[in-house]
Amino acid sequence: MTETSKPVLTGGCQCGAVRFALAVAPNKVSICHCRMCQKASGAPFASFADVNKTDFAWTKGQPAAFQSSSIAMRDFCAACGTPLSFHRIDGERIEIMTGAFDRPDHVVPTRQYGTESRLGWVVGIANLPSQTTQQNYGPEKMATIVSHQHPDHD
Repeated sequence: MTETSKPVLTGGCQCGAVRFALAVAPNKVSICHCRMCQKASGAPFASFADVNKTDFAWTKGQPAAFQSSSIAMRDFCAACGTPLSFHRIDGERIEIMTGAFDRPDHVVPTRQYGTESRLGWVVGIANLPSQTTQQNYGPEKMATIVSHQHPDHD
């Protein structure tokens, strides 16, 4: 990504210590159910937006990294622990965790991988009873909560 490129998508970690920008829309957006992605995300699956490294830049701070296998690195914020990306050590692309985008609704998955480890209950989550955060906590409790999360913008 060049300094004159206008970002198409931006994002970062929960505390704001690490921020990033993409100069183009992702090549693909996918979900991975493999056991390694489950562990790395602390979730039943991980979701990634794939982009060429030349179209990507860390714009604030630098992530810490963990070599999760002989071929791959996983980047995360050392300050707050937010998982940020996955990339092959010798690869030309980086896959950014979709939840780290400022507008995760703009990065919609179109493929699934690692389905041998997909948890059986994942397919039915859309049918579970649901509540908004306000409904769950109530307005009185919500009024007392102070967020320390970085806003979804620079």
